[in-house]
Amino acid sequence: MKRSGTADMALWGGSIPRWLFDRMVQLSLPIVESIVIEYGREGFIQRLSDPFWFQSFGAVIGMDWNSSGVTTAVMRALRQSLNPHAQTLGLYVCGGKGKQSLKTPEELIRIGDHTGLDGKSLARSSKLSAKVDNTALQDGFSLYLHSFVLSAEGHWSVIQQGMAGKAGLARRYHWHSEAIESFVEEPHAAVCGDNQGLILNLVSKDAKETQAAIIEISKEDPDKILNEVPKMQLPEYCDIQAKDVDLKRLGGVLRLAQETEAGKFEDLLLLKGMGPRTLQSLTLVSEVIHGTPSRFSDPARFSFAHGGKSGTPFPVPTKVYDQSIQALREAVDKAKIGQTDKQKAIKKLSKIAQRVEKGFETDFDEALNRERRDSHRYGGKTIERKPKPPKGQLGLFE
Repeated sequence: MKRSGTADMALWGGSIPRWLFDRMVQLSLPIVESIVIEYGREGFIQRLSDPFWFQSFGAVIGMDWNSSGVTTAVMRALRQSLNPHAQTLGLYVCGGKGKQSLKTPEELIRIGDHTGLDGKSLARSSKLSAKVDNTALQDGFSLYLHSFVLSAEGHWSVIQQGMAGKAGLARRYHWHSEAIESFVEEPHAAVCGDNQGLILNLVSKDAKETQAAIIEISKEDPDKILNEVPKMQLPEYCDIQAKDVDLKRLGGVLRLAQETEAGKFEDLLLLKGMGPRTLQSLTLVSEVIHGTPSRFSDPARFSFAHGGKSGTPFPVPTKVYDQSIQALREAVDKAKIGQTDKQKAIKKLSKIAQRVEKGFETDFDEALNRERRDSHRYGGKTIERKPKPPKGQLGLFE
């Protein structure tokens, strides 16, 4: 049994306002399209199965960086943004929260009927991953969300989340088809393509050996099982502290965003005229698209792109957010017709920031206070209020 990772998070309340969720949907699509253009559909599936990348993605689209709500928000946004383009994009988002999660197997069978993939095998994989995390692993968390993201080639990632209400915690489980040799320590066939062995069906009357193997797994210490996969333990406090962020990495982003610094790089001429604050956000978006796994060890840093819905670390800068969507949407649309210059310029943002960050560390408190002080200029909004400009300052967008 091999998961690709887990994440433990505090349970925080608060719904997502329509003005923010609509933007999450609009930004998610060009981010995923950019990944597919550069790295293929499997590149996106692989990223989705990484709990650190997943948390960073959630932060960059405006969710509170360490909240359990990141899981629901990201999967809802991806379902709404990707499924209308499933035929051309070759990506399908199934399942969801509560009753929607129970429909996952039938959704997969239906997709299989339309695409030629083995929908029944995919449905079994969905059921087995849920059974392992909800039944075989007795860790005190009960599943309430199950999402299955599938590519046209048959690669998939499962993202599911359980809740331990009394402890005030949620645990997210990630699965990646390419990392699974067995669900229950028995031979397991690939979920698509040529038959490589028997598919294990937990609910079949002939699955006695499978059921016995699950009983053996359930006897294991949950901590021992969970220690076999990458694990993210997020803090229970709701704000962001300097220790949560790699200050050199953040410093490189902030320094690059300065007009004088950005002007030194000819690669960014195609982005000329873009305000420094939007350049800051696009640099972090660029890293979500092009960054290597080691770059996502501090997901809190990505909140410096578009803030958080509760105002942590600062209100969502809606005007900057809209410019980010527009710039990335334009780059993707041009790349689709062979005009890749702007796409390449955005790609280089993360690379340049990495060069800039060497030997440079930012003052976290100063950066955070500046964002909060200037929030009104960027159309800052939270779920509760719209920040007012400090006395003596006009609410202008720069």
